[in-house]
Amino acid sequence: MPYLDARLKKVAQQIRTTVHVDLGSDHANLLVALLKSGRIERGIAIENKQQPFLHSRRALQGLDAEARFAEGLEGLVPGEADSLSICGMGAENIVSILAANPDCIPPLVILQPNRRAELIRQWGLDSGFHLLDEQIAHGHWPYVILTYRKADAVSDPAYTKVDHEADLLLGPWLLKRREERFVAQIQEEQQYWQQFERISDESVLRRDTIERVLTRWKLR
Repeated sequence: MPYLDARLKKVAQQIRTTVHVDLGSDHANLLVALLKSGRIERGIAIENKQQPFLHSRRALQGLDAEARFAEGLEGLVPGEADSLSICGMGAENIVSILAANPDCIPPLVILQPNRRAELIRQWGLDSGFHLLDEQIAHGHWPYVILTYRKADAVSDPAYTKVDHEADLLLGPWLLKRREERFVAQIQEEQQYWQQFERISDESVLRRDTIERVLTRWKLR
């Protein structure tokens, strides 16, 4: 069984389907773990660079899986897979990949952006994918893992009308659960922003949102 770090372990826990696609798989560790643990029956790795493609193809030999050399979801036929994971990229890249071939997106999607998870959340709202779950894996920094399911309903029930901006920036499920480690994380971020006299408008928005949430929770 290949080694999975904390974030990939949490990603794997969200997946139990027949055919799973991992985009940007590199050494295909996630797919190999999913196949050997019986969480999927068939795996597809998609790579757009030669060396990772060769790594994935080698790792998947002898398994019910294949590596494909393609740009994003161009390497997938619509309806071919049940689930998709994209991990370890910036949210801008992830959203760009999804937006380029929306018909190829499977009904279950697990995304782990390295930064700006709010862009992923906005993609879900714009694209008719409902946010089923959010997890945080603590490693080099806190990694957010977002799990989506394609839905017919327009409104995503994960989002409340209390503070939509906070839900988008910090995560509706994370705010609802209010787990101790998550609270400590945003308190630490609040202290970080307070040390600067001048910050960008984007950072001001995030700082003010955190302060508003902590005030509501009476934790300032």
